[in-house]
Amino acid sequence: MAAQSCLFLCLKDNFGVLLHDPETMATAAIDAPEAGAVEAALKRTGWSLTDILVTHHHHDHTGGIEELKSRYRCRVVAPQAEAGGIPAVDETVREGDRVRVGSLEARVIETPGHTAGHISYFLPADKLAFVGDTLFSIGCGRVIEGNAEMMWNSLTKLRALPDDTRIFCGHEYTLANIRFAKTIEPNNAVLAAREQEVSRLIAESKPTIPSFMREEKAANPFLRADLPEVAQAVGLAGKPAWQVFAEIRERKNRS
Repeated sequence: MAAQSCLFLCLKDNFGVLLHDPETMATAAIDAPEAGAVEAALKRTGWSLTDILVTHHHHDHTGGIEELKSRYRCRVVAPQAEAGGIPAVDETVREGDRVRVGSLEARVIETPGHTAGHISYFLPADKLAFVGDTLFSIGCGRVIEGNAEMMWNSLTKLRALPDDTRIFCGHEYTLANIRFAKTIEPNNAVLAAREQEVSRLIAESKPTIPSFMREEKAANPFLRADLPEVAQAVGLAGKPAWQVFAEIRERKNRS
């Protein structure tokens, strides 16, 4: 049976997600920004928490872990490289490992840059990717613990996922990201269409994710740094893609 998901906002602008296996009734929270919001989503769905899959150590992704584990005795899976900074970890994973939630199987992809040990979870059978703060809809996370080349390599790993992969990210930043992206590619028709769609969703108080990878590849400037027209747009024609990415990221930092 196909995986089910429940997306919800928590804290100020974080997304929380429940991933549910209807065959076994197993349910994972992807990160745990705050316990109350996760519990409210569990109550709405009638699901019971069995697992927490952590993408990285930042507190706005881990703040609810201890309370949830105390209540549900759920398993906590975390990136091996960051386990020391994440509470109540039961199992650590790294590149290529497989994580099962009931009958569902996720592949671990190491995506460092935002943090040094950040990971993403990809479910090939369901074409779902939970990418934390590495990739946002029409954006990407700040490069905090890694460097620009590391982050660019992580983004290209995610970009290689199938076009029909649904992307779940950690924050509701889409409209602000679109406004910035238009400063890089003002004539991008896909970006303009996405802006209209996102404006409608926000007006209806609906989340702007998940997005599809094909949409991100066509409109997200952080995934397009190896295109000649994007390099030219930022005055770096002929330069390595990671340097173009670094320039775009620095411009976003200042915006």
